[in-house]
Amino acid sequence: MQGTVDGFSYGLVTPIAAYVMACVGGALGLRCTARSLVVGNSWRPGWLALGAAAIGSGIWTMHFIAMMGFTVKEAPVSYDASLTFASLGVAIVMVGIGVFIVGYRGPTVMALFTGGTITGLGVASMHYLGMAAMRLRGALEYDTVTVAASVVIAVVAATAALWCAAQVRGFLWSLGASLIMGLAVSGMHYTGMAALSVHLHGSSGAVAGDSPAELLAPMMVGPLAFLLLAGVVVMFDPLMIMGKPDWQPADRAGKGVPAAAQRSVGASRRSSQYRQDW
Repeated sequence: MQGTVDGFSYGLVTPIAAYVMACVGGALGLRCTARSLVVGNSWRPGWLALGAAAIGSGIWTMHFIAMMGFTVKEAPVSYDASLTFASLGVAIVMVGIGVFIVGYRGPTVMALFTGGTITGLGVASMHYLGMAAMRLRGALEYDTVTVAASVVIAVVAATAALWCAAQVRGFLWSLGASLIMGLAVSGMHYTGMAALSVHLHGSSGAVAGDSPAELLAPMMVGPLAFLLLAGVVVMFDPLMIMGKPDWQPADRAGKGVPAAAQRSVGASRRSSQYRQDW
């Protein structure tokens, strides 16, 4: 028996809220990645890690906000908590690998292709692992072609987003890139959902696992609190907002610059090729 699937049980509320979260995570993550390209090596891992965690948290939160609107008319839906939060770890780790590749290799064709592919596969893996956490009286079935299309969307979107971050063109540029990234991530999600059909079993009754309402608090509070803290870090960084560097340019090294600052000249010089107008 085929179940009646509804991905928009709250109308446009969940798609819009999900899109906003994807944009917020993308904006913070891309801005942190861009910032990492113009700092010395000692600060770079921190900015890249923050960017990866922001993007991963935004994608994960976007997914489960969207899933709050997902229902199967003939069967109750619940979620396995361990797989649900494992999908968050997968998103952060795989996005982190892609972000670190671009952060340390620069915006070369090979780095963008490799980093974008890994990041996109991370987005897709998070989505389908999150779907595997669903518990209901039936089995999930996917159309292979549509699933492949969703993975392609994720990879292309991730590559484009990393390219935008590596250009370091300014706050408005990053904002525009985050809007596009949010649209692409949401598009990947709903393309993947379009591939889904539910084959119900004959038995009746609720299934074991946490309900969506029970998962809502930890699912939203943790990632949202982290994104808020990441936003505070970004807002209080002068280069992020005002476009004014908070370090001495490499060509002024040795001219009245303290010795401690001179030690970072080599790192600044190596990253100078990425500097654009902010």
